[in-house]
Amino acid sequence: MARVYDNWDRLVRATLKREQLRNVGQGHERTSSGIAGAVPASLGSSNIDAILQAADEIQDEDPNVARILCEQAYSMAQNLDPNSHGRGVLQFKTGLSSIIKQKLAKRDDSRIDRDRDIERLWEFYQLYRRRHRVDDMQKHEENLRESGTFSTNLGELELRSLEMKKVFSTLRALIEVMEALSKDADPDGVGRLIKEELRRIKRADGTLSGELTPYNIVPLEAPSFTNAIGIFPEVRGAISAIRYTEQFPRLPADLEISGQRDADMFDLLEYAFGFQKDNIRNQRENVVLAIANAQSRLGIPVDPDPKIDEKAINEVFLKVLDNYIKWCKYLRIRLAWNSFQALNRDRKLFLVSLYFLIWGEAANIRFLPECICYIFHHMAKELDAILDHGEANLAPSCKLEDGSVSYLEKVICPIYETVAAEAVRNNNGKAAHSAWRNYDDFNEYFWSPACFELRWPMRKDSPFLLKPKIVKGKRTGKSTFVEHRTFLHLYRSFHRLWIFLAVMFQALAIIAFNDGRLNLDTFKIILSIGPTFAIMHFFESCLDCVLMFGAYTTARGMAISRLVIRFFWFGLCSAFVTYIYIQVLQERNQQNSNSFYFRIYVLVLGIYAAVRLVFALTLKIPACHTFSEMSDQSFFQFFKWIYQERYYVGRGLVEKFSDYCRYVLFWLVILFCKFIFAYFLQIRPLVGPTKVIINLRFSMYSWHDLVSKHNKNALTVVSLWAPVVAIYLMDLHIWYTLLSAIIGGVMGARGRLGEIRTIEMVHKRFESFPGAFVKNLVSPQAKRVPFDREASQDAHEMNKAYASIFSPFWNEIMKSLREEDFISNREMDLLCIPSNTGSLRLVQWPLFLLSSKIFLAVDLALDCKDTQADLWNRICRDEYMAYAVQECYYSVEKILHSLVDGEGRLWVERIFREINNSILEGSLVITLSLKKLPLVLSRFTALTGLLTRNETPDLSKGAAKALFQLYEVVTHDLLSSDLREQLDTWNILARARNEGRLFSRIEWPKDPEIKEQVKRLHLLLTVKDSAANIPKNLEARRRLEFFTNSLFMDMPSAKPVCEMIPFSVFTPYYSETVLYSTSELQKENEDGISTLFYLQKIFPDEWDNFLERIGRGESAGEVDLQGNSSDSLELRFWASYRGQTLARTVRGMMYYRRALMLQSYLERRPLGVDNHSQSGLPSTQGFELSREARAQADIKFTYVVSCQIYGQQKQRKAQEAVDIALLLQRNEALRVAFIHVEESGSTDGIVSKEFYSKLVKADINGKDQEIYSIKLPGDPKLGEGKPENQNHAIVFTRGEAIQTIDMNQDNYLEEAMKMRNLLDEFRRDHGIRHPTILGVREHVFTGSVSSLAWFMSNQETSFVTLGQRVLANPLRVRMHYGHPDVFDRIFHITRGGISKASRVINISEDIYAGFNSTLRQGNITHHEYIQVGKGRDVGLNQIALFEGKVAGGNGEQVLSRDVYRLGQLFDFFRMLSFYFTTVGFYVCTMMTVLTVYVFLYGRAYLAFSGLDSAIALEAKLSGNTALDTVLNTQFLVQIGVFTAVPMIMGFILELGLLKAVFSFVTMQLQLCSVFFTFSLGTRTHYFGRTILHGGAKYRATGRGFVVRHIRFAENYRLYSRSHFVKALEVALLLIVYIAYGYTDGGAVSFVLLTLSSWFLVLSWLFAPYIFNPSGFEWQKTVEDFDDWTSWLLYKGGVGVKGDNSWEAWWEEEQIHIQTVRGRILETILSLRFLMFQYGIVYKLHITGRDTSLAIYGFSWLALVVIVMIFKVFTYSSKRSGNVQLVMRLVQGITSLGLVAALALIVAFTKLSVADLFASILAFIPTGWVIICLGITWKKIVRSVGMWDSVREFARMYDAGMGMIIFAPLALLSWFPFISTFQSRLLFNQAFSRGLEISLILAGNKANVDS
Repeated sequence: MARVYDNWDRLVRATLKREQLRNVGQGHERTSSGIAGAVPASLGSSNIDAILQAADEIQDEDPNVARILCEQAYSMAQNLDPNSHGRGVLQFKTGLSSIIKQKLAKRDDSRIDRDRDIERLWEFYQLYRRRHRVDDMQKHEENLRESGTFSTNLGELELRSLEMKKVFSTLRALIEVMEALSKDADPDGVGRLIKEELRRIKRADGTLSGELTPYNIVPLEAPSFTNAIGIFPEVRGAISAIRYTEQFPRLPADLEISGQRDADMFDLLEYAFGFQKDNIRNQRENVVLAIANAQSRLGIPVDPDPKIDEKAINEVFLKVLDNYIKWCKYLRIRLAWNSFQALNRDRKLFLVSLYFLIWGEAANIRFLPECICYIFHHMAKELDAILDHGEANLAPSCKLEDGSVSYLEKVICPIYETVAAEAVRNNNGKAAHSAWRNYDDFNEYFWSPACFELRWPMRKDSPFLLKPKIVKGKRTGKSTFVEHRTFLHLYRSFHRLWIFLAVMFQALAIIAFNDGRLNLDTFKIILSIGPTFAIMHFFESCLDCVLMFGAYTTARGMAISRLVIRFFWFGLCSAFVTYIYIQVLQERNQQNSNSFYFRIYVLVLGIYAAVRLVFALTLKIPACHTFSEMSDQSFFQFFKWIYQERYYVGRGLVEKFSDYCRYVLFWLVILFCKFIFAYFLQIRPLVGPTKVIINLRFSMYSWHDLVSKHNKNALTVVSLWAPVVAIYLMDLHIWYTLLSAIIGGVMGARGRLGEIRTIEMVHKRFESFPGAFVKNLVSPQAKRVPFDREASQDAHEMNKAYASIFSPFWNEIMKSLREEDFISNREMDLLCIPSNTGSLRLVQWPLFLLSSKIFLAVDLALDCKDTQADLWNRICRDEYMAYAVQECYYSVEKILHSLVDGEGRLWVERIFREINNSILEGSLVITLSLKKLPLVLSRFTALTGLLTRNETPDLSKGAAKALFQLYEVVTHDLLSSDLREQLDTWNILARARNEGRLFSRIEWPKDPEIKEQVKRLHLLLTVKDSAANIPKNLEARRRLEFFTNSLFMDMPSAKPVCEMIPFSVFTPYYSETVLYSTSELQKENEDGISTLFYLQKIFPDEWDNFLERIGRGESAGEVDLQGNSSDSLELRFWASYRGQTLARTVRGMMYYRRALMLQSYLERRPLGVDNHSQSGLPSTQGFELSREARAQADIKFTYVVSCQIYGQQKQRKAQEAVDIALLLQRNEALRVAFIHVEESGSTDGIVSKEFYSKLVKADINGKDQEIYSIKLPGDPKLGEGKPENQNHAIVFTRGEAIQTIDMNQDNYLEEAMKMRNLLDEFRRDHGIRHPTILGVREHVFTGSVSSLAWFMSNQETSFVTLGQRVLANPLRVRMHYGHPDVFDRIFHITRGGISKASRVINISEDIYAGFNSTLRQGNITHHEYIQVGKGRDVGLNQIALFEGKVAGGNGEQVLSRDVYRLGQLFDFFRMLSFYFTTVGFYVCTMMTVLTVYVFLYGRAYLAFSGLDSAIALEAKLSGNTALDTVLNTQFLVQIGVFTAVPMIMGFILELGLLKAVFSFVTMQLQLCSVFFTFSLGTRTHYFGRTILHGGAKYRATGRGFVVRHIRFAENYRLYSRSHFVKALEVALLLIVYIAYGYTDGGAVSFVLLTLSSWFLVLSWLFAPYIFNPSGFEWQKTVEDFDDWTSWLLYKGGVGVKGDNSWEAWWEEEQIHIQTVRGRILETILSLRFLMFQYGIVYKLHITGRDTSLAIYGFSWLALVVIVMIFKVFTYSSKRSGNVQLVMRLVQGITSLGLVAALALIVAFTKLSVADLFASILAFIPTGWVIICLGITWKKIVRSVGMWDSVREFARMYDAGMGMIIFAPLALLSWFPFISTFQSRLLFNQAFSRGLEISLILAGNKANVDS
């Protein structure tokens, strides 16, 4: 039996061990061994894993006690889950019981006396304490803590700290088990002893609980000796500030205070309001850190009992409650306190704590900042009442029925449930926005005093809290804005722009039609802009009324009355102005008029313009704005309110007057250029042709004309002007792009960007780096350390001091580059800079600057035929050569001095004295024989080569011999003859030489400084090759170039770490790749290419450096690395750090902590207890181990990754969970927040779920340790996933700033060093408001992957640098475009968070943070001296999905209230900036594509109607300037020339002109124009479709490496409707134009005129295949065809996805058409295709010149016949049953009849072969109309039984379209060189070569396999 148990135990342990191997970690953490590592998550709330870990730990010491611990763990598991319902619990219990049985079986004696277990445990506990000297350990730590010198022996301290944590972990487990077992122990014996011990521990031994009580940053529950934060005076002061004092209400005697701490304010708040314990713990730490950090900026308290300044508390109070104070002021209600002066510091802290607690437990209600204000307002009053009592009372608003209190259940849950019920109504984003209340609607309820009708405690029957299903109509509905889905929002939000453009176009056209004459008559006509202006304003007020539909019953009365007043006011104005103007026109036609009406009209317009101007000035110009804000005149306020609606947000959107003037000037230049261009090149050239066309007496239309014939050829004029108008409306964006590129370039140059842009420049300017670094990046505290200012007046001394400060930072940067494998070991040695703290009299520069310089200097000396001065001048031409010579000389002297004593030292001194004298006399070339220098150097190199090694007797002899040889060469060869004789006859020396004592023994270098000098000198004398190309790696070069350049840019000076603004980094994560697994790296695609192979080819030098780092040769293969678990893990990390993985992001962000630790360590902050010596710079060796540095970094920096589904991933043991746990183990400061779901069954069978927001870190055993667990009111995901994910975890962030980082980003140590400078921008002057978001520059690191990735990278880089530079200044409209911006945390968390989350409308959640910040009087800046890495999508499909997501998000923005308010409330010029940099960009993109359509449909109309030839002859329209201008402009926009302008400017600025030109030409050769044209189509499709039908959604792009071939069918599915259909429509138009149109110059003229359109067609049809890896490989093409045909013909069925069946895909493609409005719009748009049939039918030879409508009718008859014939031939034989024979007979007769009919028609009519093709051309678009209408009105078509026919027609069309695209691909695939050319085009050179080799290898492999 024992053997069975033994086998079972081995099996269990093997399984668990295998599980553990997946968690292999590095560093000092121990992973849980044995069964302790497999405790199921459902038992995680207990300490079972800790107890089992302790059992493992003491197994060897006492197996019996280990058995007792295992049994106790089993009984705890049994108590927690007796029925083993939890996932994995049964397996765990079975495994544990088998281990216990095995422990019992291994005992010699058969029986165990369990009654003695408790005694054994007690004895072992005492023995364990004695053996590990726990008491001594605690005393030692206590002494260290009191002395304040934590940073003594760092390595030893770290080891002791870890050992202590392990011992305490085991002790705590023993105590827990003893406590559990002591209940049954003898109360007079061991039971009493245990109870006394437990009491003692609780009372005095805080270490046990302190070290192991879970805490986040500050151990508040109990003291910790391993965490130095507790000794910081500001932290101690903050803790004492919140301590409970006697004047507060008495707490109940039975109130339990958690942990080893005194009662504080939070205990009262917990008792009174029923906040959750972990919310209390979380916010207690938050408040303590907030106060401590505020205090540290004012000055560190130095008293033994530190106190916090009142000023620090006021700062925190006013910042946290700023939004609440403004809210009260807006609603004109009294604050919850009487006056600020009357509040004492304790009340302020109580209020701040209360606000944070309300916010911390508010869950989704955090998105409603004014709702939080409402709750706080009432709860603060309740708190005030409680504080005025002697006894602590419970708050009435939070009381439950059972008498207890719960803030969550009483306050948050009712609001949450209503919000959740409304969220259900949105039907997963498919319902109209107007059908449900989103977060903004709920929040805006609290923008009016009516919100107080909700009362306090809140009325359950309040309309606000009524759920949508209960009482329809009575609940509070939409607020003052309804997001109806229509393009009209563009007009409504930006009506001032459209009115301005319309009025200007009208004025310019009038001037042009009057031949440019500006007289009174022209002026009268120009005044017709008055009615236009008034009517367009009236239209806007009509839209206000219409688009408010859905909110009339629930909106505020004031808002509705404003709409009504404006409607009638603008209606009357437009009627009045129009009437008067008509009278003016009539007066103009009268001969002797007195111009009465004209004078009235001018007077009215003048008064109106003056009033508008006054309002514009008072509301928009900063100088007058203050007056308008202060004016309380009701008359003035009324008109101001009519002019501009008043909201809680959006008030005071003005900028400083100088800023205002700058952006006004910017737009005036653009408008001037635009209108000059429009007048001379667009409008004036069309005037002549228009006049001719209007007067044309031409009536020979070649079709039945319905409109133009009797209306002066109206449609012809429209088709002529339409493309010009389209370009007129969008070319403002082109002018904006051009000017912003110029301004951005100039500003970048002024900001000193691109000064250092090559590695040669880095070399050349290295001397100036230390000074610049110290000036900007070193705090005054650190500057004091190495040198005394008075003693350093000498510039040379100053430079050396700067170099000594600079060197530890620079060397740490080099170390990080080595760790990242960007440089090799040799490069690191050459790049590192010496410490410069030694006694050497000059600055020592890195060897890469000095290498080979000595040899060049020797060559100069050998060639020297002049004086010493000439030689030195020649050497000094290269300053680094001079440095090398000097350093070599001084180092030789110093090293020789240190090596010898006695006579040898006398010789050294004499030699150097003689040389120094001859240098002073200028006679060095006489004193020394310079020809012998190489010989001397070779001897000295031999000596240093020996000295660099460790001393041995043989080496000592060899070194002595080498030194003697050096002596011989110097004395007899180098020195001049007279000096040689003097030395030879020097008695002391001669005697020593004769006796053999001279240099017989040397002093081997022991001093670290001398050892460093020997090593350095040896390298200086041996590295012969130039280091001009070091570092070789391009990424390392780029980083060093940017970093060194940034040292000279303008930035705030660095504050000491203790005074810097604290910040958090925040990363939302869902289920993306954390770390590549070995299998993922080795998995090959169909070409046999693995991800690892791909990476090795793309990063060959980094791969070599990696192998060198892990101690492997270059020949090491994957198999070798897999054999070693450590190397295998390193390989996974190496690959993951080159992808877009969470591991890369975490490593990058943890550089912030490393930089802060380094900076803090070098500042050596005195902690007030023991001012340790500050003489000399400390070594940075092991600074990461310094407890003070770590503690200081933790106070200032927190990193939270919000892994939303980490809990679920852990439960199902997903690889992502294992990898996240590994990241936690490797990064002690990393915190992971996630949503935990607990399911519990009920009696009625319904499973109820409870949701918790949890925060975990890695404990001492490497397992997750839960820090906080805050219960949520329900499922947190009510809106968009990412913002909800951010919102649940934001409560765990700390500090005053928060940097949002996506999980495809990276960071660098050198950039992290500048973070404190960046944070100081929050205090800098940036206009009339302090910044609330700091924009940060990004570097896109995915550009090297492929040509597409490079295009995307360049496009993105130009936007995140030059584009945002201009947006921030001068335009002042920079928003938040995603990451890595830094938010003012307090500002944003009190105003709704860092993103918005309403479903669909906030799909682009990030930009709403910028909108919200701007509307709430924030200020967004942009800074370019710091950068963060960012990954981008790298394959065409990924890029298309990303662009689709962004375009869809912009479509939703058009409908949003934020864009409407900004469009209305910005001044005119700032509104222009805002429009063209947000939604306007997409509108202009769409207009570019629409211009092609408008132009071609216009041409098609002229061709069909037969007017084009007449007009071309009469109006000389061909070659018209206006038309050429339009087409050229459109083409340049289409191919991305204007997109490229800012890109080129960025290249010129940062790379130089030549590189910029080269890059641009390379991009063109790699077909970037095709890519940009294709992107144009993507953006247009998704933007337009979103506004028409909705359907915007998050599209997961997948961030992997795209090296796989995309199937033809997959591309077809993705691009069929967005690109292919539209391209074929344009192609049809072009074919019609070439077939029936007229051009003067024939074919050439036609091609030139339609070149851009053909380019668009080809790009849209073939780009997905051009940019598809292996897209032209014959074998792939064959496979693609098979795959496509099987997909097309597969019928599908229930549950079949669109990827597998054409039918399923076709159904999915129609989902977006949901509403009647959408169906009507789709119908209207589809009808355009009928034009083809209508036009072509009159052009057929068979119809002759007949233009009657009957002809068109007959064409439909022919179409019906064709359809019926099609139905006959495609009739399914399965359905015909027994009539198959009849059907075949009918089909045969039909075939014969068809042939006969065709023959008769050809014989007896004028039908030609051309007519047959023309008919096909006519009927194809008509068929498409029928399919579109069938899809649009699906229900009707299905009801009449025609749905199957429509579907088969559609299948036939898709088959046809597919063949049109596929045929050219198949043709090109025949030629092998096309495929090679394509891979060269797509990928970088190294990969292209690797790809060819791998394909050959793959072919061989296939041959071998076969």
